[in-house]
Amino acid sequence: MAPTHSQHIFKNIRVYWLAFVVYWGIILFGYDTGIAGGVVSAPFFIQQFGLLNSDGTTNKQRNTDVSSNVVSVLQAGAFFGALGSAPISAKIGRRLTLQAFTMIFIVGAILTTVADGSHGLSEIYGGRVILGFGIGGISAVSPAFVSECSPKEVRGRITGFFQIFVAFGVMMSYWVNYGISVHISPGPKLWQIPFGVQLIPAGIMALGLLTVKESPRWLASVGRTEDALTNLAYLRMEPESSEAVIHEMAEIEAQIQEEREARQGLGLREAFLGKGNFVRFVIAFVIFLLQQWGGQNSVNYYAPQIFASIGYTQRRNGLLATGVYGVVKLVATSLFVFFGVEWLGRKASLPIRHRRPMATLSLRTHPPASKAMAAMLYIYVCFYSMGWGPLPWVYCADIFPTRTRHYGMAVASASQWLFNFTLTKTTPQMVLDLGYKLFLMFATINIGGMAVFSLIIPETKGRSLEDMDIIFGAVAKEKREADIARQEQVLDKQQHNDEGSANDEKA
Repeated sequence: MAPTHSQHIFKNIRVYWLAFVVYWGIILFGYDTGIAGGVVSAPFFIQQFGLLNSDGTTNKQRNTDVSSNVVSVLQAGAFFGALGSAPISAKIGRRLTLQAFTMIFIVGAILTTVADGSHGLSEIYGGRVILGFGIGGISAVSPAFVSECSPKEVRGRITGFFQIFVAFGVMMSYWVNYGISVHISPGPKLWQIPFGVQLIPAGIMALGLLTVKESPRWLASVGRTEDALTNLAYLRMEPESSEAVIHEMAEIEAQIQEEREARQGLGLREAFLGKGNFVRFVIAFVIFLLQQWGGQNSVNYYAPQIFASIGYTQRRNGLLATGVYGVVKLVATSLFVFFGVEWLGRKASLPIRHRRPMATLSLRTHPPASKAMAAMLYIYVCFYSMGWGPLPWVYCADIFPTRTRHYGMAVASASQWLFNFTLTKTTPQMVLDLGYKLFLMFATINIGGMAVFSLIIPETKGRSLEDMDIIFGAVAKEKREADIARQEQVLDKQQHNDEGSANDEKA
């Protein structure tokens, strides 16, 4: 009888715990995505940092420049953090790398929190670059770490928690902004409290990382086979001599050995030029290009301003509409990750398009056109969250081989942050110049690029990470099966020798 859903969860409870701990850093990703837009739109912030004309009205161009700078410097830092994570992760492992980047994030968060006075804007810029560097490293290493530790049957769901935590962080930032607008008097606390809140998930992650074990696939890739087998058995809640653990370990060892033999002497180039690797990097690059230029993150970062542009001009109502947007995003993402990603698969989920209104905002103070526009934004985020939101991260965490996964995820994450930076830097100006035409541009990208691309990429649902080499043509299926059988014999013999030695010692 096949295991039930609850049995799967219990069996993989240690993997779920690892994902829960590691993805607290991804809450920071989402939180910082949403918090800056509310902060820079606050009247006191505009007044404090000289964004007013002599007649007391807002200088739109100056305000646009500062808004885009505050938001986009984080992406600039994240780009370099993501790239820098690869050699660090390859050298010291996934867990220690995450601990290091979490501490870097905490330094940046403290700097933005204490910002005040004449140098406050410079401190915010500097702090967001530093915490962006931390987030970039976390975003590159976290999905690789979780994917490497997850069994193939539920890997999509567990890896997909990434986007749930992003959505939770975004929603949290919106409601923090709303709560501050209601309860806090004008003053530096309008940005110090929102920036200070991010220290909570950072602290939880720093402590939680002390409770998890290193990735068995990374350990195997650096020759620590015994430690890898021990950690794999721990994660699967099985003895090291278990047939399932031995088989999975044999798959890992077979793939690593094949890579060593086929790519000996290539060094760093193997990540890009090794057989079957280049197409994986092209997929990762394009999938994040389309994800970002589908327009959803423009709404994430500048939701208060966008809701104001469609008629929610009173700041409190605009932030309330933004908060509801965050709730819709979280619910839609959670439903898809828990029930859709393993049922539909990666490939079939990407072409999902709008079906019917799933959420509307009923605020009687606004004309029907504003309500309709808000409803369309909610519909948009629902279906984005059921495909293009979580799946690029799940897919890219799937496709790269063990020995070069840190480089693959670093480049994929850096690409995401590069496109993110470009988009967030230009969105305020595009809103100013294009108005409604901006949404027509996003719609064209959604219908054209995303639909076509989603039809041509291969499916990875239910396949082990080692199977990706077969899917992308790096190795023949027959050779892989023979190599796995050989590695199983080696591991079985090793287990018998260990058991014999233990018995001799007892005797």
